[in-house]
Amino acid sequence: MTNGPDKTAGAAAPDAHVPVLLAEILHYLDIRAGDRIIDATFGAGGYSRAMLECGAEVLAFDRDLYASETGRLLETVQTGFRIVEGRFSALDDLANAAGFLPVDGVVLDVGVSSMQIDEAERGFSFRLDGPLDMRMGAEGADAGDVVNKASVRELAMIIGVLGEERKAGRIARAIDRARKEQPIRRTGELADIVSGAVGGRGAAKIHPATRTFQGLRIFVNRELEELAMALHGAELVLKEGGRLVVVAFHSLEDRIVKRFLQERSTTAAGSRHAPQVETAAPTFSLLTRRPVEPGEGEVSANPRARSARLRAAVRTSAPSRAIDLSAMGVPRLNNVPGPEAYA
Repeated sequence: MTNGPDKTAGAAAPDAHVPVLLAEILHYLDIRAGDRIIDATFGAGGYSRAMLECGAEVLAFDRDLYASETGRLLETVQTGFRIVEGRFSALDDLANAAGFLPVDGVVLDVGVSSMQIDEAERGFSFRLDGPLDMRMGAEGADAGDVVNKASVRELAMIIGVLGEERKAGRIARAIDRARKEQPIRRTGELADIVSGAVGGRGAAKIHPATRTFQGLRIFVNRELEELAMALHGAELVLKEGGRLVVVAFHSLEDRIVKRFLQERSTTAAGSRHAPQVETAAPTFSLLTRRPVEPGEGEVSANPRARSARLRAAVRTSAPSRAIDLSAMGVPRLNNVPGPEAYA
């Protein structure tokens, strides 16, 4: 292993698809020739290509059809690489089905990809007018279904909890008034409604619709539940000494990763409520006590990297533990049905 990641390595010419914290990811994976690495979020393939160059065998996942197609093209020309279209919440099942065990490393780059944001027809961005979709896959309810069918209370809960928007109630009521006139089907329409409800951008650093779009996107794709299940899946497939590296981009994601690794890196013991529960040895040893952030050079070259936070850990020999979504910090939306209810 090198003494530390080269903070200048991420500084490249501006590119919408520059892999974030690439040097740091390779550092913490500490790849040896022949290592089996799972790239659970293939995206544009930047991480996979770099890991292949290090001599790894790579199994990649992506629920996005377009990303999977890109991966299949790479598969035809690159030995040691395979891609599977699927959700990373099924990481352990997909790895087992592919016969890709034991696993030496797992990489998770959480959240929406640059490609998805930059394609107006995907409906992720308030900057580019397009259909109000936001689905990472091709199935289920889209954001338009939720915006037009959810109750005011449900919308306020989704936007307030998952979007961390303090003015969620005001926004939900504005959406309700607008949809009574006609269905809301475009990202531009929704962005204008939100802006009108909370006021213009003013001195704020982010667009007024940022948190609303975040909340809807997370809800439609069940992103936080998916992340929690993927972390548990990594725990199940990593061999002793295998490494887990996760890059998150906002507080809800990073909180889940932090809690999972903190809990898994300590001994679990029975409580006074369940004294019969045996102690459980740590399943991970932390490589990062604090989140690793991009250097100034990378942020300057790729502004989208500025909110990235990396955490890493090494798998121990201890048996995996049961998953508890609440303990991991996955928010509960009281009495809000899942996205499938709005399809």
